[in-house]
Amino acid sequence: MSAPTPDGPAPQGPGLQPSDFGRPSPALIARAARGYTRFLADQAPAPSTGDHGQNDDAAGAR
Repeated sequence: MSAPTPDGPAPQGPGLQPSDFGRPSPALIARAARGYTRFLADQAPAPSTGDHGQNDDAAGAR
């Protein structure tokens, strides 16, 4: 025999509480915000002369 299916969700009681599965923790949100802030604050590299360091090895060998 099977038990009857309840009509709605179980009432909240002092026992088991619903899980927060799928909800990020405040610590995770804070960590993500710090990383995003660092990402936005990243400075662009200095403009180069166009040689891209290709001749560095050849210049050292001379």
